[in-house]
This record gives sequence, C-alpha cells and structure tokens, in this order.
Amino acid sequence: MFKQNNILFGVILGFIAPVIALLVKYQLKGNLYLINKPLMPYFIAIAINLVLVRVLHKKELDKTSRGIMLGTFTAMLLVLVLKSQLK
Repeated sequence: MFKQNNILFGVILGFIAPVIALLVKYQLKGNLYLINKPLMPYFIAIAINLVLVRVLHKKELDKTSRGIMLGTFTAMLLVLVLKSQLK
C-alpha cells in the first residue's frame, strides 16, 4: 500500500485523517464528551498522521512522509482559520 514515494500521495494521505475527524465531529456532535471539546478530534487526527509519518520514515519513504506533514499542517491551518471566522 505504501510503496509510492511522492509528495502528492503523502498530501492526500495527510488530508484523510483531518477530514474524517471533521466528519466524525459533526456526526457525533453532542453525543460524546470528547467530541464536545473543540479541538480534540483534530489532535487525534494529528496523532494518527504522526504515526504514519514515523512508519513511512522507517521505510525510507521520505517524500511521502513530507507530503503527510504538509497535508496535515495545511488542513489544521484551514480548520483554525475557519473556526476563527465562524465565531
């Protein structure tokens, strides 16, 4: 699965966890205590992506791990900007 070593593939992988966190947050809003904390789902998404970066770095897929970091930081910046504009 992780045999491709390019930045675009990493960016796509980096966006998957934050998008899932966003969808879970809005689907389970009000049902779970952790979801009611404003940024908890995104911290979980960052942790998942950090594990992916670590695994890919050990497999010497450096471009893909850089793409994951780029995608993660871009998604988190978008979340913070959108949250600040909504309030």
